[in-house]
Amino acid sequence: MTHSEAASRIAQLSKEINHHNQLYYQESRIEISDFEFDQLLEELVKLEREFPDLLLPESPSQRVGGTITKEFKTVEHSSRMLSLGNTYSKEELIAFDERVAKGLGHTDYEYFCEMKFDGVAISLVYENGKLVRAVTRGDGTKGDDVTANVRTIRNIPLTVTGDNIPANFEVRGEIFLPLKEFLKINSEKEAAGDQLLANPRNAASGTLKMQDSSVVAKRRLNCYFYQLLGEEIGVNTHDEAIHLIESWGFNVSPTYKKVRGIDEVLEYIEEWREKRFTLPLDTDGIVLKINGYDQREELGFTAKIPRWAIAYKYKAESAETELLSITYQVGRTGAITPVANLAPVSLAGTTVKRASLHNANEIERLGIHEGDFVAVEKGGEIIPKITAVTTERRRPGTLPIRYIDRCPECNTELIRKDGEAKHYCPNAAACPPQVLGRIEHFVSKRAMDIDSLGTERIRALIDQGFIRNYADIFDLEPKQAELLGLEMSQDQYEREVSGLLYISLEKALFALTETISFKQIQDFLTEFSHLPLREKLREFQAQIRIWKKKVPANVGMVEYLLEHLSRNADLTKLEDYVPVAVVLEIFLGRRIEFEQLLEASKKHGTVHMILLDLNLELPAELSERIKKLKANTFQEGVISNMLEGIKASKAQPFEKVLFALGIRNIGENTAQLLAKHFGSIEKLQAATAEQLLEINGVGETLVFSMQEFFAQAENLEIINRLKAHGLKFEIEQSESKQLGNALTGKRILASGKLQNFKRDEIVDFVQAHGGQYISSVSKNLDFIIEGEEMGPSKKEKAQKLGVPLISEEEFLRMVGE
Repeated sequence: MTHSEAASRIAQLSKEINHHNQLYYQESRIEISDFEFDQLLEELVKLEREFPDLLLPESPSQRVGGTITKEFKTVEHSSRMLSLGNTYSKEELIAFDERVAKGLGHTDYEYFCEMKFDGVAISLVYENGKLVRAVTRGDGTKGDDVTANVRTIRNIPLTVTGDNIPANFEVRGEIFLPLKEFLKINSEKEAAGDQLLANPRNAASGTLKMQDSSVVAKRRLNCYFYQLLGEEIGVNTHDEAIHLIESWGFNVSPTYKKVRGIDEVLEYIEEWREKRFTLPLDTDGIVLKINGYDQREELGFTAKIPRWAIAYKYKAESAETELLSITYQVGRTGAITPVANLAPVSLAGTTVKRASLHNANEIERLGIHEGDFVAVEKGGEIIPKITAVTTERRRPGTLPIRYIDRCPECNTELIRKDGEAKHYCPNAAACPPQVLGRIEHFVSKRAMDIDSLGTERIRALIDQGFIRNYADIFDLEPKQAELLGLEMSQDQYEREVSGLLYISLEKALFALTETISFKQIQDFLTEFSHLPLREKLREFQAQIRIWKKKVPANVGMVEYLLEHLSRNADLTKLEDYVPVAVVLEIFLGRRIEFEQLLEASKKHGTVHMILLDLNLELPAELSERIKKLKANTFQEGVISNMLEGIKASKAQPFEKVLFALGIRNIGENTAQLLAKHFGSIEKLQAATAEQLLEINGVGETLVFSMQEFFAQAENLEIINRLKAHGLKFEIEQSESKQLGNALTGKRILASGKLQNFKRDEIVDFVQAHGGQYISSVSKNLDFIIEGEEMGPSKKEKAQKLGVPLISEEEFLRMVGE
């Protein structure tokens, strides 16, 4: 083939491939098979290799991937990727509309409605028309650079062409795995005997973080875009921006609609109540936004969410099932959360076995009795919740559920503070889940960022006495030899309300049987997750016979498990877990009394620690069988990575360290605010309640939390130890970027469009000159910088409160610029 013939054929192939991509991604239809499509793509790649000068950056061949990314770089967003407030109530939507009207001072505004998709938020940055960076939402401020993987998504433009394309712009959207692709992948996995993907959202998230972009390319991810950002874009409303990115070739959800008034919003919600199930992906509601950008600017933001947008969630599906038992989980702050263990029931396409009960008030409100039949619902929460009790199915003589009065982990008497719904365990220093939770928070990505210290490793270190608080983490280096070989306490364990330790059914069956792989057991339990425990074990015996794997021995061991569970039927039932003592009795019954096993499994958090406590001489073969119950162990590579991560964390800035301390009610944004305002931990500790309350966003609850934290001698000792290890407890000069002190002690707000500053820039500028930027009009303001088109309602409120208004020029003269 000559050069000109190759050029002609490459152009034809590119046109055909782009046509089929357009049909598949934008119109959800196909004209050729996957095999025929792949043949076209292979021919194109082959020709471009033979004639490399004909390879264009926008060629469809650039979608096949091949880049290997071992570590995803963290990138800061140009502006925060916001989360939205949620509601399930039309009344709350109407209240939102009333707040908007009040904030603007009139009802002359439009709403932009679109479906809210269950995918992975993404930010794409284009420079001179070319895609240069793709970043996940992350924590809203920073995310992971996944550009190599995003380039493989066939409906994302690599190059944007046309008239008046800005030199720099950003589009944001939602990456998702279409339902038909999800079902296709799971069908292939099932045929190959591999573990199935859990749901499309997790599958999309996992795919986007794969190391090999060629694998990502085969998953056929898709994307809907919903936002355009940039300087001098030339649009004033959201619908204009959406039409613009559509014209540039970006895939926009076909569900959007511009409406006037809340009544038309409610009509839109009803229109899509059933129609949403025809879409190619899962939806979890609608998003409602003010259409005009100037009006958005005027409404502004709260500490966490915009005042000009809200998400409405459709009420979820409900199902009825039997309550088996209630367990109580202890959080990192000591808060106790009751969780209902349920007979398996199908709900919204998944098998549900657990549901949240929130607190004692909720249990009392529902009036739950032991063994009740309950209504379960998924309402946008991580786990389902119980919404009602079917009292007509209640068995005679059952007793109401009594909320516990002692901690299930450390047996400390619980407390309940006035005005709070939750009970708390006050034993913060020694209660294992509280120690675990605090340390998990301390090492998390948004705090000290020690990613080599995961939950399993932390729990193991706590259980075996190496760490009791986060200062102990920095004392681990000289203990490397002792760390080698420790059992990791994985999520295979669960502790019941009486303190009894349970182990996952899959681990129990793996230890009790021979020649059956752990994966085979996992796959079996996934397939039969809908069955109650005894039926599940009978079905497993039948499966052993089909597999023909040591049938008499393996079936017999499962029978032993059934017999021991029946003999101890008074022990609490937990779906997918069995008591560790019951499993160990099968192995050790002749060597020790069952009561001793029960006591040991109440005292210790792992099989390893139970066996150490019992101090039994066991034959090697039996030790190997019991070893299958255990989790993984610490090895040299793990220990080395862990210590490197601990060392690197010492470079984290003060605001991250402050957030890491886990003071109740101090979130990431508040930690940044406090760090910048006070500059050091000493000044923050010495601050009076009045000084704290002067800061916008700080309330009495937070003041009380801080006073409580600094009043405890142990916390002060931990801070001193962390200082000694080199952690940063003051803002460094380079961080603060202090330009002067002309605004010291002044509280300032800017409203309207400024000529010399963007919104984020004016905030930094005020703080750099010693001032405090306040986000709303109040009598505490010293003055307001009045920009162009300042909102009339804000101006009127400022005048009523007697707050001075100054021009941008006056403000600049004040700071000497």
